[in-house]
Amino acid sequence: MNQETTNAEKTYRTALTIWAALLLSQVMFIVMLFFSKPELFRFDFSRPLLGDNAMAVGLIMLLCINNVVLSFVFRRKYLRQAEAIQSPQQAQTAIVVGVAMAESVSLFGMVLAFAFDYPYFFIFFILGIGTTLLHFPRREEIHAASYRRSV
Repeated sequence: MNQETTNAEKTYRTALTIWAALLLSQVMFIVMLFFSKPELFRFDFSRPLLGDNAMAVGLIMLLCINNVVLSFVFRRKYLRQAEAIQSPQQAQTAIVVGVAMAESVSLFGMVLAFAFDYPYFFIFFILGIGTTLLHFPRREEIHAASYRRSV
């Protein structure tokens, strides 16, 4: 095994560790929310979907959808760039940026829960965690950016 492959494996393990930590942090947000505002976990579905502050919730929903889409766009852009310049660290950055943007969706859900007592906050957590799962680091992305293949 050559040095480049070993470095690529280290970079992959680091990216995987960061991904897992960011996923776990979203779960911790839910736990923190449960202990600070347990009344939100009674799930009163009789309230309107946009809640009492429809404008704020609607804008945050649009922002979250934008962040989900941009997380994939930025990840793809940075991965292509990493492969072009043969930089495994750039590939790792692509994964971290994608996951961080996905985590922002959960953070917005937490803001809605705390600031507006929004009963459907869990939708944002589902979207954030689901997007994070889709950003699972793939070994081949790091390896593609770590050495040139013979054609």
